[in-house]
Amino acid sequence: MTSTEQRAGRSGARLASRLDHRGSPYLFVSPYFLLFAAFGLFPLGFTLWVSLHRWKLAGDKEFVGIDNYTFLLTNERFGAAVVNTLGMFTLATVPQLLLALLLANALNKRMRGLLYLRMGVLIPMVTSVVAVAIVFSQLFSHRYGMINWAVELFGGEKIDWTASKLTSWTAIATMVDWRWTGYNAIIFLAAMQAIPRDLYEAAAIDGASPRRQFWQITVPQLKPVIIFTVFISTMGGLMLFAEPMMFGNGRLDGGTRGDFQTIGLYIVQAFRERNNFGLAAAAAWLLFVLILVTALVNYLFVNRLRGSK
Repeated sequence: MTSTEQRAGRSGARLASRLDHRGSPYLFVSPYFLLFAAFGLFPLGFTLWVSLHRWKLAGDKEFVGIDNYTFLLTNERFGAAVVNTLGMFTLATVPQLLLALLLANALNKRMRGLLYLRMGVLIPMVTSVVAVAIVFSQLFSHRYGMINWAVELFGGEKIDWTASKLTSWTAIATMVDWRWTGYNAIIFLAAMQAIPRDLYEAAAIDGASPRRQFWQITVPQLKPVIIFTVFISTMGGLMLFAEPMMFGNGRLDGGTRGDFQTIGLYIVQAFRERNNFGLAAAAAWLLFVLILVTALVNYLFVNRLRGSK
């Protein structure tokens, strides 16, 4: 082998070594980004393109610019769906996270059967959302529901839970809370167990009560996790679909007056009953923007509370 061939061989080996060290990390993570581009970015861009058209199921399409967005932003029914979504989100998310925090704190104590109790809070999460919606629809039934039976037992009158915004929002928020409180509690519990015990021991020596330890030590240490759960709950709460649909016996209009029609129901109604893919795509994009704005507001609010401590 000549000296020129030896230098070429060493150069090739160095290049292969450099590619192995610098290129292999990108090669390993590339499947995720390729799948994300195929099933995340492309649908997002295609939905934006469809939203700029009057697009029918048969394939007829006409470019209309931002007409679909203009229609939605001035449409009373869509505005009501936005209000319903935000109302149910607020009623469900705030008590859900507070209950999850208190439940996690209780599960972090020493008690008998702790493993079974921790596993028990996850049962609602593995239950089918349709089954949950059917059971709760029966519980909130006007004539024979158990909730109205309890109301009458204490001297009240039966409530038609589907007849007004507040009652229907409350019923649907109850379904959401029952299903997701345990999930958030397990996340909080995992974070609580990572808090150094030295902090609690030092606080106990200083005479801090358990309640003060919870608010002065536990909650501040959990703030990154609280911000995470706020993000996740915001996305889930604003995309409500199955619970309000099952509560309305499969209707997409959210009752006769649209009292509990969410944006998710409006989107499906737009392309199933109105045969207008462009309008549904525009509503989906407005929902996407609403989620971004709400998540940003929640982040700033929680972060401000964090800074005020």
